[in-house]
Amino acid sequence: MNIAAVQKACAPLLRPLGAAYAACMAARRAAYEAGVLPRFAPPRPVVSVGNICWGGTGKTPLVHWLLRWCGAHGLSAAVLTRGYGARPPQLPLLVRPGNTAAEAGDEPLMLARQNPDAAVLVDPVRRRAGHWAEAHLAPHLYLLDDGFQHLAVRRDLDIVVLRPTDLTGQWGRTIPAGSWREGASALGRAHAFCVKAEPDLFNALGPQLERRLIHHGMPVFSFRLAPRGLVRVGRGLDPRPAEQGAATRAHLDGAPYVLVTGVGEPAQVHATATRFFGYPPLRHRIFPDHHPYGPGDVRLLAGEGCAVVCTPKDAVKLAPLCGEGARHEGAGQPDLWAFDLTTEFGPALWSATNFPEWWAARWAGLSAARRA
Repeated sequence: MNIAAVQKACAPLLRPLGAAYAACMAARRAAYEAGVLPRFAPPRPVVSVGNICWGGTGKTPLVHWLLRWCGAHGLSAAVLTRGYGARPPQLPLLVRPGNTAAEAGDEPLMLARQNPDAAVLVDPVRRRAGHWAEAHLAPHLYLLDDGFQHLAVRRDLDIVVLRPTDLTGQWGRTIPAGSWREGASALGRAHAFCVKAEPDLFNALGPQLERRLIHHGMPVFSFRLAPRGLVRVGRGLDPRPAEQGAATRAHLDGAPYVLVTGVGEPAQVHATATRFFGYPPLRHRIFPDHHPYGPGDVRLLAGEGCAVVCTPKDAVKLAPLCGEGARHEGAGQPDLWAFDLTTEFGPALWSATNFPEWWAARWAGLSAARRA
């Protein structure tokens, strides 16, 4: 029985506990807002990209998009992130492309490799990382990855990422009764909502969006992750975006493939792969989110007998195990490829502009306010 089934079966017992948890989180929030608990408040804008629930919602791709936008506009950015599961050699850790996923965490390492001009700082105490960045980097802005509940850093803008299920069956169901980390009242802190959904699904969610969010008076944007092609993983190559010169291919030309994922929403990756290739995978090897791949996993993939496709997040952990010189007791190297993904923004509600235009206008306002 999975967690969702247990929560449903035990709902009468868990709902009061969830209400108590939400009340504790609200009291914590009030303590920070009243100045009872200390905060890092730098003299430059702080933008948080976070969610209300646990698990994957698409936060890191949005952070990546913001970093790319900053780079295109000549702005330096510092990402403050916990680095889930990381074991940094020092704190804070300024992540370099040569770090390992074990040192930095899979998502921070992916961000650092995709954005070599940005500063990605791993530290569970993000206030400490922020003070270090102020002393050594003085960036134009800070980005909080998974920062909605991280109130020890003062922020100027809160972008909250929601799953479609957050608007339906999971709405307001706080831990342990559901997957939410705070009660619904916390959404009043948001300055914008982003929903990871295809345009058709986003439009179908219109009644729920209106019922749940319209009273906040903030825009709601949709986005999706769209593959542009495939990037070779291993065999001496790092998984890099196509424009950085990695070995690539546009498609599989109808050949069978196996999908491997260690992410929070594997069903979404399955749907993306099926839509991109035009047919489903032969098998879908599902591992837990942030799975630490090992030689046994590589042996399994090497024996698939066809192309193996993974996400960029999986690729940063699988690449060192599949590089030149990596051999795993009689098994060959898997024919491993990662999606080269881009973030595309779709329909919006309660906004006259799309997300990129809204963000450009908000950044102009934030930077002007800091100069005043």
